[in-house]
Amino acid sequence: MNKTKRTDIFRRFRAQNPAPTTELHYSTPFELLVAVILSAQATDKSVNKATATLFKVANTPASILKLGENGLKGYIRTIGLYNSKAGNILKTCQILLEQHQGKVPVDRAALEALPGVGRKTANVILNTAFGQPTIAVDTHIFRVANRTGIAPGKTVLEVERKLLKYVPGEFRQDAHHWLILHGRYTCVARKPRCGSCIIEDLCEYPDKTGLE
Repeated sequence: MNKTKRTDIFRRFRAQNPAPTTELHYSTPFELLVAVILSAQATDKSVNKATATLFKVANTPASILKLGENGLKGYIRTIGLYNSKAGNILKTCQILLEQHQGKVPVDRAALEALPGVGRKTANVILNTAFGQPTIAVDTHIFRVANRTGIAPGKTVLEVERKLLKYVPGEFRQDAHHWLILHGRYTCVARKPRCGSCIIEDLCEYPDKTGLE
């Protein structure tokens, strides 16, 4: 795919959705961090339902630690893998208090050192909470990047690096959100809705479905 076509794709994404953001509900970087940890192998909707109650009671590292493991589990038990996620969140809260004055660090290495936080989660935090032009590649973005031809790659890291290289600078800040939303609602896994896709004519996927 050439630069002109990529630019046209992101111009259309921007025209359709000028200010994209995460579908996770949060009001602070810490709330976003907890929500993203909880969102692994879970839907944003299920996470939002749990955190709507949790954050009213505890939305700081200290207040979540005060809940304890059983207390925290009571709020998140409807989310998949809640046992391990509760443990990771509590350990992360402890580290934030001991090493970062209770604040979420604006540093990739420090973020990735937190339990339950990998490269993808770190990218989400850096982009969404702190405005850095990072691109977190999840299953949706991996699929869209490969299927459309925007940034094909065999691994998540390869796709991330190609996106950072090929996405024009003016679109890089919001590219993560445009791509994930496109993969979640239009370029879906089994049968992409090519008939209602705003970039169908620019997409290089050879097996377009025509489905609305």
